Amino acid sequence: MPPATPAADVEALIEQVRLGGYGVLPDALSPEEVAGVNAEAIRICRGELGEIGHAPAAGRDDSDADVLRRYLCVHHPHKLSGLVRRSVAHPRIVDTLVRVVGPNVKSMQSMLFIKSEGRPGQPWHQDEFFIPTRDRSLFAVWIALDDATVENGCLWVLPGSHRRGVLYPDREQDDARFDCSIEAYDFPYRDEDAIPVEVPAGSAVVFNGYLLHRSLPNTGRHGFRRALVHHYMSAESPLCWRVPPGTAPARWDYRDIVLVAGEDPYAYKGTADLTRAYVRPDKDGGCDR
Repeated sequence: MPPATPAADVEALIEQVRLGGYGVLPDALSPEEVAGVNAEAIRICRGELGEIGHAPAAGRDDSDADVLRRYLCVHHPHKLSGLVRRSVAHPRIVDTLVRVVGPNVKSMQSMLFIKSEGRPGQPWHQDEFFIPTRDRSLFAVWIALDDATVENGCLWVLPGSHRRGVLYPDREQDDARFDCSIEAYDFPYRDEDAIPVEVPAGSAVVFNGYLLHRSLPNTGRHGFRRALVHHYMSAESPLCWRVPPGTAPARWDYRDIVLVAGEDPYAYKGTADLTRAYVRPDKDGGCDR
């Protein structure tokens, strides 16, 4: 594994995350680890590691690139791949998480973005809207598997938009630049205030669950903008996510989790296998939410 981040660099990263809502962890994965995840992505998209809900059909003779181009994003790839599951608890990433989240950290979601040429991005949104925590401890770790640039659709952020801890209004959108995601709007920030987060492959963007962020389409002529994204939160907080019908949200604790650091105060509840890998809906494949 890569060596631990030098203390001075960690402190600078923590301060940037505190003030701006995001920071970049360089060399979160080594080049060899990046190559391993990209090879695993091909196996995942070929269906070699298990079934993926709503997966597009692929022929046996299709090239690896052709197979990948059929996918925009696979949710929960850690359910299929031991390699991806181990990356959720990567020591270099966990070393940073315990500084921004706390000593006890759990993960509930992974996403493998492919985004080939011409594929859409996502509109402005806040991750806390989709994964509600009780203690505002949600963080994403967005790991670049290719050099992420403005041209191929890197992340854009609105620095400081996390500070108020406000969830802004949301609506469905039909902008051709974006997939089927819900859009946040009516916030006191302008698109001109946004900053692109261009990072080399292997680097990770660590950001707060309330940070407004988006990505634009891959406008490059050739190549992918692949990324592996994990979401984390404090293990002290029950997670009222995907609440079953008829269940009081205050009593629900989503238990399909991976503990990556410290102790789980709710370990007595056990864990559950609640989710399966599935394909993210996009406009080419319909917008059934």
